[in-house]
Amino acid sequence: MLQTFFQDKYKEAGCDEAGRGCLAGPVFAAAVILPDDFFHPVLNDSKQLTAEQRSEMRVYIEENAIAWNVASVAHEEIDRINILNASFKAMHLALDGLSITPELLLIDGNRFRAYKNIAHHCMVKGDARFASIAAASILAKTYRDAYMMQLHSEFPHYHWDQNKGYGTLVHRKAILANGLSPYHRRSFRCTPTQLELWEK
Repeated sequence: MLQTFFQDKYKEAGCDEAGRGCLAGPVFAAAVILPDDFFHPVLNDSKQLTAEQRSEMRVYIEENAIAWNVASVAHEEIDRINILNASFKAMHLALDGLSITPELLLIDGNRFRAYKNIAHHCMVKGDARFASIAAASILAKTYRDAYMMQLHSEFPHYHWDQNKGYGTLVHRKAILANGLSPYHRRSFRCTPTQLELWEK
């Protein structure tokens, strides 16, 4: 059962990212501020939902949140500043775009770079604990998946419609057969030298 809020004194925003471990494409992040009475029985960590449920929840969150925003950092910048810093930057950009300034941030994971002078709490598996982080995880995931579907139409042989840029065996084999696309992260190990180990 998700907790609606961590506390009841300050206005909270939940933050989460999607695509941190991918071999291709941007990292996306979302920030969400929910009303006191927000509830939906399907709301959960985005990884626990089907694609259809995530799409349904995206609409519900966008229609019922007090404020929300989604931002991304491109693969070129991920290669320049590393994926951890890019994830922090994407969350900061998402927070920048909120129509209301939060007073406390709930961050999924165990690390974060402080945003302005707003206090924050890092929550391991926070997307399965707090409604605002779960909502942020759904927005980040659905927006990134939609973006990767667009890239798939340009480079269908990497099967991004299925793997969304993650390093599946099919994706890695496609890299070996076709080389890297303009959207692959060069700083990631995209082509293991012993691909047969991935098949075992």
